[in-house]
Amino acid sequence: MSASPPPHAPEPGRASRRKPLLARLNPPQLIALSFAVAILLGGLILTLPGLHGVNEDGTRRSVNFLQALFTSTSALCVTGLNVIDPSRDFNRAGQLVIMLLIQLGGLGIITFGTSFALLSRRRVNFTERLRVAQQVGALNAGGVLGLIRSIFLYTFVIELVGAALLAFRFVPLEGWGRGIFYALFHSVSAFNNAGFALYSDNLMGFVDDPLVSVVIALLIILGGTGFLVQLNVVAHLMNPRRNRLMVHSKLVLTMMAALLVIGTLVYLVFEWSNPKTLAPLGFGEKLLASFFQSVTTRTAGFNTLDYGAMHLSTLFMSIILMFIGANPGGTGGGIKTSTFYVMMASAWSMVRGRRDTTLFRRRIDTDTILRAMTVGLLSIGLVNGMFLLLLVFNTRGDVLFVNLFFEAVSAFGTVGLSMNTTPLLNPDQHIVLILLMFLGRIGPLTFAVAFNRPDSRALIRYPADKDILIG
Repeated sequence: MSASPPPHAPEPGRASRRKPLLARLNPPQLIALSFAVAILLGGLILTLPGLHGVNEDGTRRSVNFLQALFTSTSALCVTGLNVIDPSRDFNRAGQLVIMLLIQLGGLGIITFGTSFALLSRRRVNFTERLRVAQQVGALNAGGVLGLIRSIFLYTFVIELVGAALLAFRFVPLEGWGRGIFYALFHSVSAFNNAGFALYSDNLMGFVDDPLVSVVIALLIILGGTGFLVQLNVVAHLMNPRRNRLMVHSKLVLTMMAALLVIGTLVYLVFEWSNPKTLAPLGFGEKLLASFFQSVTTRTAGFNTLDYGAMHLSTLFMSIILMFIGANPGGTGGGIKTSTFYVMMASAWSMVRGRRDTTLFRRRIDTDTILRAMTVGLLSIGLVNGMFLLLLVFNTRGDVLFVNLFFEAVSAFGTVGLSMNTTPLLNPDQHIVLILLMFLGRIGPLTFAVAFNRPDSRALIRYPADKDILIG
């Protein structure tokens, strides 16, 4: 007679049937976890002394763990804020690691994992397709694998073309080996909207250089437009009758053009007579510099002008542009142009007494409006909450209110622009900026959904009450 199993023993084979931890994660949870783990690993790698630069006396430069973690976060979250100088504090190997982290963060960690699965001919199930679709901003999970292949091919071709064009400037300046690396590094950084540069003053030395400014600006625009939109535009140009522009593509392109024009005019008008920014330049150079700042404010982080010397009115408009950010599905951050438009359009429809919010003869769904409002509200709350922490931890009297707010919005929008403030902050404030960059990259709504719990009362719907007064 065999002995009976203990009262609470698991059934035979039950443990083996349980799904692995990663398989039980929903897409938002996996996105948040993958970025957090990659940031930590990147920080540990960047602490290795062999990656650090060398002083004039031959000694290694010192980079502590918090500085390495900040750099890893800024690279993976394609931000560009720095507490140290990557051009001096890291050698060529360290800069190569930073470039790889930028590429990994820009395209998305899950996207890379899926591409490796495709290369190994492993079957990608529907759950994995859903995760990748959310990562790259695809509208559905059905054709996501073909989209991944197109994204990788498109990305590497554009980055190589950008590097080839930039080499015409960097090779004469830096020599063949160094110049080619500089060209590739800045091309990858620009396309992924990272804003990392290998010059201590970023790109201020190229303020009047049309080749560097235009190529970098075009790379930023292509990277921040959104892969889905770009593929839709290319397909439409190849066969307009068969492939029509999606409403989403029309919205993104319209908003992008409008914000670029508005931003260029803002910098041109407000900084025209500023002796520390545009005043010393000719008209063509002023127009080029204004256009470049308008492009880079949309989450790229490069600068050819000194933001610490700009007027407060210019900084205010820069903050608005940084908060709006790039387009969905691209390498940029912010609340995204489509979110901003839906919020403004729905509010305008309410003011005019219209029941529906329309766009290009299409009605915007109520769920889309609610999602946009949620993203906007969560983003405002997150920026202001973290900004409050920056004020609480502010122990230096020379760091002004506007400097800290500019840093907070720049970190959340994964922009990377700074009023020369980041290195002046203390470790507590650096940790706050790390959290802001992380949450800004994965998105506040994604982070909130990742850790919510199913509502057990979802099947219960209470009667509506219209007695609540609004406004």
